[in-house]
Amino acid sequence: MCKSVTTGEWKKIFYEKMEEAKPADSWDLIIDPNLKHNVLAPGWKQYLELHASGRFHCSWCWHTWQSPHVVILFHMYLDRAQRAGSVRMRVFKQLCYECGTARLDESSMLEENIESLVDNLITSLREQCYGERGGHYRIHVASRQDNRRHRGEFCEACNEGIVHWKPSEKLLEEEATTYTFTRAPSPTKPQAEAGSGCNFCSIPWCLFWATVLLLIIYLQFSFRSSV
Repeated sequence: MCKSVTTGEWKKIFYEKMEEAKPADSWDLIIDPNLKHNVLAPGWKQYLELHASGRFHCSWCWHTWQSPHVVILFHMYLDRAQRAGSVRMRVFKQLCYECGTARLDESSMLEENIESLVDNLITSLREQCYGERGGHYRIHVASRQDNRRHRGEFCEACNEGIVHWKPSEKLLEEEATTYTFTRAPSPTKPQAEAGSGCNFCSIPWCLFWATVLLLIIYLQFSFRSSV
C-alpha cells in the first residue's frame, strides 16, 4: 500500500523511532516545500537523500510513473538546553512528461521505503546533532548507477542544481555515440567543410583547370605550327 508523503505517516514513523532513539528529547517533523538546499539557518544541519524510490501521479492527465530518483531534503536543529529538536523536510517533485503540465505533483512511497528513509534520517541526525558515531544507513544509493534514463528537465531537484543521478557507463557510451552521429557542423569550420559554398581545390575543379591548361598549350602549339 502506498502512503502519501504529505500525510501523517511520515510523522507517525518518525515519532515512534525517535522515541526509541532519544526518549529524553522531544522532536517535531515539519513538511516545508520551500526548503532550500545548502541554505541553512545558524545551528541547523542538513541531510540529503538522493535516490528515494517513489511513484508520481499527475492530477491533470492521471498519468502515473515510477522513479528511483526522488530527492528528499532534511534540515535538523537541536536545542540542547530545551531538549527539543526540529526537522524540516522537503520532497522534490517531478513534472508529468506526458501532458507537459506545469503542475508539480507529490509522490507516494511504499511504507517499507519510508521506514528505511526515516532510519537514514535518524542516523544522520544522531551523527550531526548528537555527535554520535557508528550509525548504519539502511539504503546506500548515493553512488548507485542506473541504466534507466532520468528526465532531468522534468525534475524539480535537477532544476535547482542538485546533482543526484549517476548514469551507467553503458548509457554514457550510448549518448556519446548518438552525439557523434547527430551533432550539427561546428560554426567555426569553413563553409567548404560544412557543405556550403564552392571548393576550388576539389577534384572536379582540378580536372577542369587541367583541361583548360592543356587546351591553352594545344592552341599555342597549333598557332606556332601554322606560322
